Amino acid sequence: MSDTGETLEEHGDESHPSSGAPAPGEGNLPNGASEDGVSELVTEVISDQIEDADESALRGDVDELVAAAAKRDEYLALAQRTQADFENYRKRVARESASAHERGTSALAKELLPALDNLDRALEEAAGKDAEQEDPLLAGVRLVRAELSAALARARIESYSPVGEPFDPALHEAMATAEQPPDGHPSGTVVEVYQPGYRIGASIIRPARVVVAA
Repeated sequence: MSDTGETLEEHGDESHPSSGAPAPGEGNLPNGASEDGVSELVTEVISDQIEDADESALRGDVDELVAAAAKRDEYLALAQRTQADFENYRKRVARESASAHERGTSALAKELLPALDNLDRALEEAAGKDAEQEDPLLAGVRLVRAELSAALARARIESYSPVGEPFDPALHEAMATAEQPPDGHPSGTVVEVYQPGYRIGASIIRPARVVVAA
């Protein structure tokens, strides 16, 4: 053959790559790795990152919920304390108002009781006199006494006459003792009442003035 033919054959051999050369893009893969394996690896890495992001976001949401619940409990406790304080205040004001009203009523009653006692004495004295007709003046006294008693009753003021009851220094004022009390009155009991006592509820306006069996 001529030199020209040999040259063409040599060039022809060089122009065709050998079948053992790597395909484009395969030269960057690690040894023993395939495109499918790399794709799976990338997918796994991305999934892990997404899971980590979701877990972090979920943890943040949980922390926010816990903080919100704590704040809610704090506000609820504050509201309950405020309500309890207001209820206690309302009850205290009501008690103080009732107590002030009772004190005012008691003070007024103490001023009226001597007048009531005088009316009672006038009626007792008139009762011991013989009269064919009732004196109009006496009738007026009786009417005034009845109206005054009714006014005291409307103010929840009541009288008490403790004959036969055991002597109680909280309710009675001993004016004298009876050395020989009437039959049926054991020692330490009230045998006579000089003046009836008056009270409003459990508060004593004036103790009953009594004679006690010795």
